[in-house]
Amino acid sequence: MKRSVLLLTSGALIASLGSLTAANAQADEVVEQLELGLELYQEQEYGAAITELEFAINDIRKLVSERLAETFPEAPEGWSAATVESAGGGAMMFGGGGSMLEREYRQQEGGGKLTAKLMIDNPMIQAMSAMFNNPAMIAAQPNMERIRIGRDSALLKWQPERGAAELSFLMEGRILMQVNGQGLDSQAPAVELLKAWDLAAVREQAAR
Repeated sequence: MKRSVLLLTSGALIASLGSLTAANAQADEVVEQLELGLELYQEQEYGAAITELEFAINDIRKLVSERLAETFPEAPEGWSAATVESAGGGAMMFGGGGSMLEREYRQQEGGGKLTAKLMIDNPMIQAMSAMFNNPAMIAAQPNMERIRIGRDSALLKWQPERGAAELSFLMEGRILMQVNGQGLDSQAPAVELLKAWDLAAVREQAAR
């Protein structure tokens, strides 16, 4: 038993060290790009300097994406989770142009599906912000109610006849987290998934 625990602990440590090494290697590459960009700028090779700095910015965005991906909740009991990716597939990138990250969850015994999305500084957020700040607009929406996530509020739209849930949570006016559900027996899986999200880590990684 002790041997098994030791092997499991060692494996987890090796995996963690591998992830840290990869992150450090990418960070070192960013430093090299920034230093080269500065050197080119000082030599008045402005076009080449811009190219190097743009590569550095893209690599930094990848690092931000990876850290934000780690904030997504794990699959609830009885569910499986896919990897986090950019909305619509493709390379996971978070940055300009209104990108978003998402993760899908599937019910293992049943037809339930959940999709968790994270958007930061996305054009969609402005429209949602108006809704959050207008109780009359919320009341006018059919099947919509406000629920508590800690001391904050989220908006839940539940359509029982379709088994569809749409849960939206706005932080600091620029961070929007959504959980959309289909084929659900109740709104509970969507609510619990949002509550399991590491909100403190999202705030930390999305800080300007």
